[in-house]
Amino acid sequence: MAERLKVALLFGGRSGEHEVSVRSAVSVASGLAGRHDVQPVLIDHDGDWWLQKGPEPRPEGGEAVFVVPSPRDGGRLRRTGDARAAARPDVYFPVLHGTFGEDGTIQGLLELAAVAYVGSGVAASAAAMDKELMKALFAAAGLPQTAYRVLRGRPEGKERERELLEELALPLFVKPANLGSSVGVSKVRRAEELQPALDLAFSYDRKVVVEAGVDAREIEVAVLGNERPEASLPGEIIPDREFYDYESKYSAESRTQLRIPATLGEPLTSQVRDLGVRAFQAVDASGYGRVDFLVERSTSRALVNEINTIPGFTSISMFPKMWEATGLPYADLLDQLLRLGLDRQAARARLRTRYSP
Repeated sequence: MAERLKVALLFGGRSGEHEVSVRSAVSVASGLAGRHDVQPVLIDHDGDWWLQKGPEPRPEGGEAVFVVPSPRDGGRLRRTGDARAAARPDVYFPVLHGTFGEDGTIQGLLELAAVAYVGSGVAASAAAMDKELMKALFAAAGLPQTAYRVLRGRPEGKERERELLEELALPLFVKPANLGSSVGVSKVRRAEELQPALDLAFSYDRKVVVEAGVDAREIEVAVLGNERPEASLPGEIIPDREFYDYESKYSAESRTQLRIPATLGEPLTSQVRDLGVRAFQAVDASGYGRVDFLVERSTSRALVNEINTIPGFTSISMFPKMWEATGLPYADLLDQLLRLGLDRQAARARLRTRYSP
């Protein structure tokens, strides 16, 4: 992309993944800065927006700003104190993981403002964030998955817990329905561990997903595109502990290994790339996403686990590494994401918003 753009980088957010978002933003800003003008916008834990000076995102500080949800204002960042324009980005780049960022809320604001932004729209973001909706769409598309159950509200008594153990068997994974980065996720190996696992998950969300455990390899593919998405070569995660939890992903002491490309053999490699594109299309995603798989060790059966519409972009994240292994360097990948966001906004702008017979 030859054009130098003003890119508003939205990061932080009201989410348990706030700190992960800050790390991702630092990496993305560094990759963008050589070709574009980066305008970091920190969204703090309370949801306030702070425009920061210079291209490097910081975990605190800045000038309080807001966006008017009207196309007439052109997506300007306005000072909260006097409503004067502080910046006018060409495109917004949300690097917000989890609730109030990856779930369609920020996308809705940017849609109302009619500005270009990177990534999926409102419906795809919301569906991919909510594991129940995501899994229902995967099932409708005929994608293979593990067995699971959904709980709405903490069940009283022990009867529902006994039913879960009978229906799914041990081990189980208990997850908040609307979080990522393994926040609030527990692996349940014994019956007595189920209650504290449910308590933890329900402390983050009103809805919880319980999945049957599978002895499997953890495989991922990165997907890029709008109407005609493509999948990268797959990568494999070899956690340094029993499962790929938050510490395994982000701790400086983590010994988790990443193998890119994964050694799957051609038939299975082609299969997971195809399933990755199908999962991306099942939720109507656009721009980019990362699709995670469980490949059962005993059968080599590939099961779709989930899709992330704003995957991690830290220095150790799989999404950019998989595309680099596929032949798309980091800076070119970021350019492609900006172009896809601009193309999507141009397509939306051509749609009719008034009825005329």
